[in-house]
Amino acid sequence: MSGRLHDVEARIGTVRQLEAIVTAMRGIASVRAREARERIQAVRAHAGIVGRAIGDALAMQALDDRGGAPRRVVPTRTALLVVTPDQGFVGGLPDRLLDRAMEVAGSAPVDLLIVGDRGLMLAGVRGLDVAWSVPMSAHVDDVPALADHVAGAVYDRLDTGRVRQLAVVHGTPSAGGEGNTVEIIHRQLVPFDFSRFPVSGRRAAPLITLPPAELLDGLAAEYVFAELCEVLLLAYAAENTARMTAMIAAKTGIERRREDLTNLARRIHQDEITDEIIELATGGMAVGRNGAG
Repeated sequence: MSGRLHDVEARIGTVRQLEAIVTAMRGIASVRAREARERIQAVRAHAGIVGRAIGDALAMQALDDRGGAPRRVVPTRTALLVVTPDQGFVGGLPDRLLDRAMEVAGSAPVDLLIVGDRGLMLAGVRGLDVAWSVPMSAHVDDVPALADHVAGAVYDRLDTGRVRQLAVVHGTPSAGGEGNTVEIIHRQLVPFDFSRFPVSGRRAAPLITLPPAELLDGLAAEYVFAELCEVLLLAYAAENTARMTAMIAAKTGIERRREDLTNLARRIHQDEITDEIIELATGGMAVGRNGAG
């Protein structure tokens, strides 16, 4: 029976090692989610500055005889960007993202653009036609470069006329930012909605070196870039929030398993002690009978 006790104790050691790994993964995910939430505030501040500049440019365009209303395009084919995790241990988040993307697409023609290897893999399993893909950022510092890369892929399609609008599906941590749940968000980035920005009422217009319409185009592109950075940071935070949730569930299961194995080891040890007592008692009785004889 001692061999069985040794096996159980070895399994307890393995479970403890696994618990340490899960705890470390949870800690790393928590730190990364917090870093992403902190960076989002800076991105939103940048977007606010660009938004105020758009308001100024709209006011100047209204005074420019050569101007007119911001150009509008008729939506036809859509570039549908889905931001998914790159790694596993995130529960059903990638499936939820693709489900929402397919709901958004409906029967309309789309160019499916996927960020994240998990989403790309699941899209292949589902038989979806992926027009373009790129891995998700491994660190928050890489998000601006990834946003620029995504923007380049989108504008290539817009410039050639292949698509006329951009929709995005991504995850975001639940309201409050400290919860362990993830929501799925759908937002439209292109055509650019200038009506979101109040026209500046300042008396003295800023000095510019570009026609207002051209300036608006550049500011709109900068604002879309800021929105893409926000989307990627929210998705990064959502991925790590989902990983924290998965690690919490795994740790609970590991703790139950460790407790079960510990109780089993105690029972085996108690059985061994009981067997030894019985063996000693039986041997003592046998010696006593032999002595009496």
